[in-house]
Amino acid sequence: MRVRRLLHRLARLCAVTAAGSAVAALAAACTPHDSGKITIGVKFDQPGLSVKRPDGTLGGFDVDVARYVAGRLGYPAERIAWLEAPSGQREMLLRNGQVDYVVATYSITDSRLEKVDFAGPYLLAGQSLLVRADNTDITGTASLQRHKKLCSVSGSTPAQRIKDRYPGVQLQRYDTYSACVEALRNGAIDAVTTDDVILAGYAAQSPGAFKLVGERFSQEEYGIGVRKGNDGLRHRINDAIEQMERDGSWRAAFVDNFGAAGFAVPDPPPVAR
Repeated sequence: MRVRRLLHRLARLCAVTAAGSAVAALAAACTPHDSGKITIGVKFDQPGLSVKRPDGTLGGFDVDVARYVAGRLGYPAERIAWLEAPSGQREMLLRNGQVDYVVATYSITDSRLEKVDFAGPYLLAGQSLLVRADNTDITGTASLQRHKKLCSVSGSTPAQRIKDRYPGVQLQRYDTYSACVEALRNGAIDAVTTDDVILAGYAAQSPGAFKLVGERFSQEEYGIGVRKGNDGLRHRINDAIEQMERDGSWRAAFVDNFGAAGFAVPDPPPVAR
């Protein structure tokens, strides 16, 4: 009798374990992270850097960097899975293991280093100004003090920096930089501000319509985000970034994505080991 009860309990335990395994397998199947591929988080809405085209393909400097790194890690283009990584979700995607790394105008900051690790930097950017090509009275930040209408994105660091440093500016806050650029095109505002490479991407998208003016008035180091503590992957990505810089692929990608904006090719920043 005891043996029969023991066998019955054992059968129930096996059934529960099997059910648990099935649920785990189903959950794994539903996640965007496929073990046969590498999953990369990028932006879908930043011309020049990372944009999803109407045909579903991705292009931009960040995408070129991400694809090159994947290739050096042993993943050709057909084994890359792309996942959209909006600014507010980047840490979560890494922490949850939904992506292997993030290349998405991801500035390396002390507060972010508490949550994730970074390879790179692979690009230096800085806040700048975009105006219409025929504009002659805005040459830099000092020109903004003459009650110019300046657009940036609500809640962004560039918007706050303008508010703090240049109180004479009429700051307009829109939801997206695309909306700011359209307002600039239509004459509703006088200038747009954010990182210069983002502005250069918009300028390259509409050759002859816009230009960047003035000097940078901040410095941002763009890095490739990886899950906290994943030193092995971070070191391999650093190796890939340095190889991309050495073999000319970095410069070629920059010219390809920003050349139409007349944006000077910068020197790549040294990788921080």
